[in-house]
This record gives sequence, C-alpha cells and structure tokens, in this order.
Amino acid sequence: MRGLADRLRAWLDRDGDGEVSDDVEDGARAAREHLEPVARVGYALSGALHVLIGALAVRLALGVREGTADQGGALAAVAGTPGGAPLLWAASAALAALALWHLVDGVLELRWRQRADGVKDLAKGVVYSAVVVTAVTYAAGGETDAEDTSDDVTEQLMENVLGTLAVVAAGVAVLGVGLYLVVKGVRLRFREDLTLPEGPARLGVDVAGVVGYTAKGLALCVVGGLFVTAAATNDPREAGGLDAALRALLELPGGAVLLAGVGAGFAAYGGYAVVRARLGHL
Repeated sequence: MRGLADRLRAWLDRDGDGEVSDDVEDGARAAREHLEPVARVGYALSGALHVLIGALAVRLALGVREGTADQGGALAAVAGTPGGAPLLWAASAALAALALWHLVDGVLELRWRQRADGVKDLAKGVVYSAVVVTAVTYAAGGETDAEDTSDDVTEQLMENVLGTLAVVAAGVAVLGVGLYLVVKGVRLRFREDLTLPEGPARLGVDVAGVVGYTAKGLALCVVGGLFVTAAATNDPREAGGLDAALRALLELPGGAVLLAGVGAGFAAYGGYAVVRARLGHL
C-alpha cells in the first residue's frame, strides 16, 4: 500500500520538491467542496441499491431464481420500470460525483501524507466508477453479466502460475475487506462515520449499522472464498461475484433462512447508508 501511495504522490509532485503542487491541492479542495452535496445524493442512491439487492436476495431465498441478486440485478430492476432509464441517468450523474469526490479526497489525503486513507479513498473512487459504468450501461438500454465477466477474467488469469496467485491474492483481499466490515459492524465502529441522532433514531441507526455491516461483510467473505476455491481447484467456474456468493449460501443447511437474513442485512445497510448520506462524514 505504501509503494502505491508513494507512486501516486510522485505523479502528483509537480514542483519536484517532494510535495504535491499547491495548485493541485487548491483545485482538489475546490472540487471537493462543490462535489459534496451531489456526492451525498450518490451515497443515498448507493444505499437504495443495497436495499434493492437485499430484496432480490430475499426473493432468491423464496425460490425465485431468475435475475441476479447484485448491483446489475438491482439496476436492471430499475431499468425495467416506467421512467427507469431517465432515473438511471440521473443516478449515474450522482454516483459519478460520489466517485469523483472519493478520488479527489484521496488526492488530498496523499497531500496530507495520510497514505492509508488516501489509497482507501482512491479505491472507493474506482469501485464507484465501476458502478457508474454499469448504471450507464443499463440506462442506455444495455446489460452486463458480472458472473460471466468474473469467470472469463479468472480463467485468463489462471492460465499461468502468477495469474493463479493473483486470483488467490484477490480472494484474500476481498475476504479481508469482508472481515473488516464484520468487525466494523460488531464493534460499532461505523459510529465514527456520522453524527449520531438522539433518542430512538440513534438505536435504529445502531441496529441498521450492526446488521448491515455484518451481513455485507459475510457476503464479501463468501465472495473471497469463492476466488480462493477457484484457484485451489483450478476451476475458474468456482469464482463469482455477489450473486454467486448469495446462491452459494443456499447450498448450506438452512441456507434459505440464512440467505433471507443476509438479504435483510443488505436492506439494513442500505437504510444506514441513506442516513449517513444526510448525517455522515463523507
């Protein structure tokens, strides 16, 4: 992580004196200030997507197998409603603002020598950028298949030893993120991300945060496990994204109940994200 941060700082060093150019920082600060209101809308929309994913997961647990229980499935559901395309175009703009906000924030944090936070924000910017691409695809009338893409990329990587190690590394990284989210939920660390309301609303935020972060973390742990399994068995078909992970839960004893619980957790995370969009420290 430090090597990546150092390379990014070097790229941003316009003065050649080891410091990020003041012009770059001033521009980033101005962009950050103007982007924040729209970025908050984007964060709320991200929460709404999690609610839809949760609903799709519950539907899957109830035996409805068509469609995918992931971001693509949620966006496809929106696209299929009256006025869905214009709504997705608007959502794409807000999500793009959120992605750019994180990228700009990452630049500023590197300027302030906060390497870990800077790289984390840059990574979030890349993730949200991918969501924007998917949203634009559905808004334009197209579609994507994250599972097929995952299988194809994994198969290409596993054609050699280094690629297989990369698949393992990716799986371990996703597993690590999942465990981090679980710990963040269980230990109530998400409280640091927003100004907590008073009274009963505070309890509601706590419940949504604990359940939401734990459920999302568990789902990501399964995703990471699928990639590691694909590498261990030399079978790229074992790899998969969120939809594959949720379907894998159905194979466990009591899987339908477990999947329904995870779906409810995703919905809870979405509710928390909507609250954070209003009260959070983005």
